[in-house]
Amino acid sequence: MPVLVTSRDGGVSAPPYAGLNLGDHVGDDPGSVAANRKLLVSRIGHPVQFMRQVHGARVCVVREAGPPPEADALVTDVPGLALAVLVADCVPVMFEAPGAVGVAHAGRQGMAAGVLAATLAALDEFGVDRAALRVTLGPAICGRCYEVPAAMRAEVDRLVPGSAATTRAGAPSLDLRAGLVGQLAAAGVGPVVVSDSCSAESADLYSYRRDGRTGRFAGVAWLEPCR
Repeated sequence: MPVLVTSRDGGVSAPPYAGLNLGDHVGDDPGSVAANRKLLVSRIGHPVQFMRQVHGARVCVVREAGPPPEADALVTDVPGLALAVLVADCVPVMFEAPGAVGVAHAGRQGMAAGVLAATLAALDEFGVDRAALRVTLGPAICGRCYEVPAAMRAEVDRLVPGSAATTRAGAPSLDLRAGLVGQLAAAGVGPVVVSDSCSAESADLYSYRRDGRTGRFAGVAWLEPCR
């Protein structure tokens, strides 16, 4: 049950998307994005299913690669079908369990809307034992960088306790991964692996907050076929 997080390394996109931009909705040349996605497929050896993310909590069950559905989470029980979530500051969440995998796009809005709970409910339908589920929270903007208005911080922390934070300069901010860890713990999820890499601080990652016009990197999860 491998998971993978891409970076800007490799790829054919020109600046400001320079590198392995996998987002087809950010203004990059479509041919470059298509070539980058082919590189990803070649790297993992399986077709990759993307989605049209809208900062919500809709989950789609997919069993074959096809046009991207409008959703912010995907789950499957089909070996050899990779699921991808695109980010440039939001948290890419990858779920692994015997017989099923999933990915979720967890930014401020999706986290508050309950995208993790919706994904877990979809995995429950596959008979996944939450205590045996392994969840990875990939690189994302950190609480030291994600400044927000004080009222927004208070409202999000009311919905997702533990997400309130403070920037280096003492301004109100949100720590998305801290909030998600709390949600997963409350849901009875087993091991959680949390990346300490900040997209806004890492030049090898895309960051919308840092750069504005930029690309997207991906979190990918899949089941290996039995051999």
